Amino acid sequence: MFESLSEKLEKSFKVLKGQGQITEINVAETMKEIRRSLLDADVNFKIAKDFTSTVKEKALGENVLTAVSPGQLLVKITKDELSNLMGGEAEDINLVGKPAVILMAGLQGSGKTTHTGKLARFLKSKRGRQVLLVACDVYRPAAIDQLEVVGEQVGCEVYSERENQDPVAIAKNAIKHAESKGINTVIVDTAGRLAVDEQMMDEIEAIKKGIFPSETLFVVDSMTGQDAVNTAKSFNERINFDGVILTKLDGDTRGGAALSIRSVVEKPIKFVGLGEKMDALDVFHPNRMADRILGMGDIVSLVEKAQEQYDEEEARRLQKKIAKNKFDFNDFLGQIQQIKKMGNVKDLMGMIPGMGKAMKDVDIDDDAFQGIEAIIRSMTKEERENPHVINGSRRTRIAAGAGTTVTEVNKLLKQFEEMRKMMRMFNDKSKMNQMMQSMKGAPGKMG
Repeated sequence: MFESLSEKLEKSFKVLKGQGQITEINVAETMKEIRRSLLDADVNFKIAKDFTSTVKEKALGENVLTAVSPGQLLVKITKDELSNLMGGEAEDINLVGKPAVILMAGLQGSGKTTHTGKLARFLKSKRGRQVLLVACDVYRPAAIDQLEVVGEQVGCEVYSERENQDPVAIAKNAIKHAESKGINTVIVDTAGRLAVDEQMMDEIEAIKKGIFPSETLFVVDSMTGQDAVNTAKSFNERINFDGVILTKLDGDTRGGAALSIRSVVEKPIKFVGLGEKMDALDVFHPNRMADRILGMGDIVSLVEKAQEQYDEEEARRLQKKIAKNKFDFNDFLGQIQQIKKMGNVKDLMGMIPGMGKAMKDVDIDDDAFQGIEAIIRSMTKEERENPHVINGSRRTRIAAGAGTTVTEVNKLLKQFEEMRKMMRMFNDKSKMNQMMQSMKGAPGKMG
């Protein structure tokens, strides 16, 4: 995410490396590099110019603290201003009304229908809402079919009228249907075009006036850069939407749309799409995104993702098993499933401070755990529960069943045993204290 921009900004700050103080000359040189980095990321020229002017003004007005180097101070000011540029604070979706009605708008190919489903899943799983999806694209023959597939994936009913060519009437009828069934949220998927045209604008405007949505969201592809910003501006002038869903943020996006939309359109980015799966939709936090752009990671989001998968009862059960050295491959397999539910492994690693740059050229497949899972699933019930019984002949059989080598099986068994020892140590406070004491005054041991 924003790898190119992050790399260029990091190079910009190197101008101040080793400098004893902030001066107008070295700040001006750094700002020139930052402005060039933002323009390369397809950020609007005026926004890039205003941004660097603000950062420069604040940097020259600061007294550098003894414990803070000029470079560190400039990074902090830049981070704060990046956060402000993208909106400062996360803004929630409006769910007023019975039912609450959400209108989705955007160009064809922006991911509007897919993100209609993603939003439905988000509201179901994280807000406890009952959601009805409404098919109001009466032009594309497969549009209704596509929404029905999406609805099935997220477990939501889809309302459609295949013979009706009036999207306003369809939307109104859908709301009445939701009221009759006690459904408290309606998401209306509208038609898109390959480009902004008067007919599409008239139609989306008519739908909005006909159903009075509590929230109108504009869905836009982040990879289109300034075109995304210009399209958002055109839509906003006609329908005055409430917020933006920025899609494909996990792709090869330069960052221009994310950094420019708030300033140009004066509407918040409320959600971001970070993958193809239906659970790949996150609330947009400008401050966390600023951290990630500057290579500081996003520990808060990582912890939140972990907490979503956290089962307190399961955690207590595992703690007891670890204390008795009974943690087995069944438990290990369960933990892998929980990690996979958190999302793309490479994206998760990028949330750890300092790991974004390290992971830049590392190719981690979404099925990174596939080999490990295959080995564990090739074990018998007894072998999973009692790894110590796995002898040479068993290892050969497990390797053949998993389609791998005995070397890989040996490696997993060794790593698993080391992990069990570490778990046992962390569970044993006396051993932990002994280890901490042995580390005091012994830098060589730490190495």
